[in-house]
Amino acid sequence: MFIKNAKIITFDDQDRIIENGGVIINDIGEIIKIGSSKELAKISSPGVIIDAKGQLLMPGNICAHTHFYGAYSRGLYIPGDAPNAFPAILEKLWWKLDKALDEEAIYYSALVCLIDAIKQGTTTLFDHHASPNHINQSLNTIARAVNESGARASLCYEVTDRDGMAKAEEGISENLRFIEKTKKDTNKILSSSFGLHASLTLSEETLVNARKACPDDVGFHIHAAEHIIDEYDSIKKCGLRVVERLDKFGILGPKTILAHGVHIDVKEVNLIKDSGTWLTHQPRSNMNNAVGLPDVESMLNAGVKYCLGNDGFSNSMWTEWKTAYLAHKLYNSDPRRMPANIIQEMAVVNNRALAEVQFDGLKIGKIAEGCSADLILVDYQPFTELNKDNLPWHIVFGFRDGMVSTTIVNGKIIMQNRELTQLDEAGILKEAKKVSVSVWKRYHDSF
Repeated sequence: MFIKNAKIITFDDQDRIIENGGVIINDIGEIIKIGSSKELAKISSPGVIIDAKGQLLMPGNICAHTHFYGAYSRGLYIPGDAPNAFPAILEKLWWKLDKALDEEAIYYSALVCLIDAIKQGTTTLFDHHASPNHINQSLNTIARAVNESGARASLCYEVTDRDGMAKAEEGISENLRFIEKTKKDTNKILSSSFGLHASLTLSEETLVNARKACPDDVGFHIHAAEHIIDEYDSIKKCGLRVVERLDKFGILGPKTILAHGVHIDVKEVNLIKDSGTWLTHQPRSNMNNAVGLPDVESMLNAGVKYCLGNDGFSNSMWTEWKTAYLAHKLYNSDPRRMPANIIQEMAVVNNRALAEVQFDGLKIGKIAEGCSADLILVDYQPFTELNKDNLPWHIVFGFRDGMVSTTIVNGKIIMQNRELTQLDEAGILKEAKKVSVSVWKRYHDSF
């Protein structure tokens, strides 16, 4: 494949912007040449040619934490009084909605999220799944949707005690089964971690069982200190704060992902940093649940590997950029907080480093020779200068939904000229709407 006449945003070590640039991609989906379109045209062999016509050519976005199954919450009416805090949101919304999921609902919720991701230029996602009444093979169902879409995803099942020990054990088994399955998959489209819900719904017994079951070369994916109740619960259970408790049971490590970290203290920050554990920030979710915002900048300065996710909101990661940029300024009453270049550090540099770890050395998130061709064309025509220094602010203030015209993963075109090539969007949305009726009925019948 030869992509020509593009303005290339490399996001490589030099943060180059190449005018009238092109890339050549080989048959296994790897970038083998980058340079001027004119020069590359002389050496390009016959094959697929994409004329970017001056659009930006960029690496695909990466989402470090999401929930595909949350798709069915869109527009959902919650009976009774509105939840007054995050614990009530869990009990009245998420812990009833996840019980309403069956195999069909899991499949279509994944598909509609993947459609959204592809259209918004998000090519790799880290999903955290829960479906207590359909645990066995649930990750296979999501994997089927991922493979059909052409995107990449890291999957896990959320182990929890809240539905009883038998289902906690079933969740452990589902994680192990899928981990073994992905170890046999050498194309790096799918990867796996060992999912846990949060400390507040996990007993000592389950943490011990999970740690014993999880292979040493696989990390965990768990919510941590999203709301202060998680910290209070952990202190009550064992006299330790959340991250200390997770450390005690061997959950931390260089392949483990902690989502949120809103209410962690200095000792917990140091444990995360020293163990090489990853932390993910989801500002839209934190605002929606009114749980507060973490001190991201301080933790980055301390050496924590902080990434950017969306927690099941739309897969427009640039909207997450904008939210992070604005939310921390308001929260801290300081317009100097969370500059756009810091968000780029999380969303580009740290997210791709996380993907490299979780996908066994996969090189994505930058346009460089030897990297996988996970690329997007963005129809953004700036009327002011765009350079490597002000690019993050162009993304925050100029990029909008709908600007992605083409999405490529592993050298395979999965959307071109805003038309999906692998999925029947209209057909999927039609079926998903039918499925949602049954999901909502089961949800409302649970009250």
